Amino acid sequence: MKYKDYYSILGVERDASGDAIKKAYRKLAQKYHPDVTKDPQGEEKFKEIAEAYETLRDAEKRAAYDQLGQQRPGQDFTPPPGWETRFGSGGMSFEDIDLSDLFAGLSGMAGAHRRGGGARMRPDMPIPGEDYEVNAHITLEQAANGALLDLGLSVPDYDAQGNVRRVQREFKARIPKGATDGQRLRLAGQGGKGFNGGPNGDLYLNIALHPHSLYRVDGHDLYLDLPLSPWEAALGATVDVPTLGGAVSLKVPAGTAAGRKLRLAKRGLPRPNGEAGDLFAIVQIAMPTVLSDRERELFKQLADGSAFNPRGHFERELNA
Repeated sequence: MKYKDYYSILGVERDASGDAIKKAYRKLAQKYHPDVTKDPQGEEKFKEIAEAYETLRDAEKRAAYDQLGQQRPGQDFTPPPGWETRFGSGGMSFEDIDLSDLFAGLSGMAGAHRRGGGARMRPDMPIPGEDYEVNAHITLEQAANGALLDLGLSVPDYDAQGNVRRVQREFKARIPKGATDGQRLRLAGQGGKGFNGGPNGDLYLNIALHPHSLYRVDGHDLYLDLPLSPWEAALGATVDVPTLGGAVSLKVPAGTAAGRKLRLAKRGLPRPNGEAGDLFAIVQIAMPTVLSDRERELFKQLADGSAFNPRGHFERELNA
């Protein structure tokens, strides 16, 4: 039995994921499909690609194939001792058998067995279309309200000679409310066209939010810096805070310290379940940079009459 390197045939690493194997198969199968390719060896390559995919797509077959070890393509070999007991039915003969027949036999596909040849792959077999992937850059407002985007994407296509080329395709993509940064959205059937009745591929959108001048985003929660004057923080106040739905009043408790998080419930991005994240206002104490004579006098009176020492913990440490 001669060894075939199924990973090399598909052009993937031996630790490739199932998605990577499927993507490589779709691309190669379309390129070497008998109705497209002008390569004299195209049909034979198409059969090898399909044979490799049929083995590696199935977890049990792939595990059995990996246990054969890595050989030189075309080299005569026999499975290691005990392989047929573990993966076959026992008592198997490896004389005058093709590798594809071996793995067809593992699935009980007796009709696929033939001596000395590859797998029987029909030129009219359905082939799924290729999946596409694109980054979708949106604003925070679009994430909050949903949006319909016009996207341009350069995708692979094949000319009459079977050569790959890039063509521009335009897509309309609907972004749902509450889309978050880094989220991956699937648009079923919006990818490459399938062959021979095979399903179209999918279009995947990787959501990327533009930075916002006011808000920082963490999932469905928003964070906003809230500047307060020293007297607002000390005495308490009611201030207007901007949200994605408009300004709301926020009560600031007396004695609020810098860095405190004040929560406005359900003022973040919408969630898929109909709820919403929260908006957190992070307090910052903003000092006036220019003081009038009256303001300077008032601050001096406060300094002279206040017993507050913000560095009291320094003294406790030094006197310990």
